[in-house]
Amino acid sequence: MAAAPVSESQFPYSLTISLPLPTNRLASSALRALQVDQELSPYVRRDFELAAPDEAAAIESKEADEAKTVLKTTYRATTNRMLRVAVNGFMESLGVVLGVMEELDVDVLKQELGK
Repeated sequence: MAAAPVSESQFPYSLTISLPLPTNRLASSALRALQVDQELSPYVRRDFELAAPDEAAAIESKEADEAKTVLKTTYRATTNRMLRVAVNGFMESLGVVLGVMEELDVDVLKQELGK
């Protein structure tokens, strides 16, 4: 069952966070890890999207999915306080996900070692 569209009048406060990551695989992993937890408040909505850093390059690229290395997270809320609280919680979760990637992911280790 699809969620009802969110109107700007119901959720007038919004913020989009764009997080560039080195590869599509890391961006997809972060997306899957973060979208597991649903928003607890009915006064906050969150949407995720993978995007290319340069949309023109993504259109020309044969491997459009591989070009999507930016994790875009859009929050909408009924009040600025609810937006702030939700984004603070998201930043904590994001810090954990990025920390795990830094410690355990093979691609990140290869980049740090220059291989």
